[in-house]
Amino acid sequence: MTADIESLVLEHLRHIRGRVDQIAEDVSDLKHRMTSLEVGMSLVKREVAHGDETDARHQVAMDKLEVRIERIERRLELTDH
Repeated sequence: MTADIESLVLEHLRHIRGRVDQIAEDVSDLKHRMTSLEVGMSLVKREVAHGDETDARHQVAMDKLEVRIERIERRLELTDH
C-alpha cells in the first residue's frame, strides 16, 4: 500500500515538474517577445521624435519666409500698411 502511495505521489510530482518546466519555458519566450516589443517601441519613438524635429525645422523655415515676404511686400508697397 505504501509503495502505491509513493508511486502516486512521484507521478504527481513528475507532472508538476513538467508543468513548471513548461511555464518556465513560456516565461522565457514571453521575456524575449517583450524585449522585441520594447526595441520596436524604441524605434517608433525615435521616428516620432525625428518627425517632430523635422516639423520644427519646417516651421522655422516657414517663419523666416513669412518675414522675408512681408519685407518684400513693404518695399514694393504691396501692403495696406
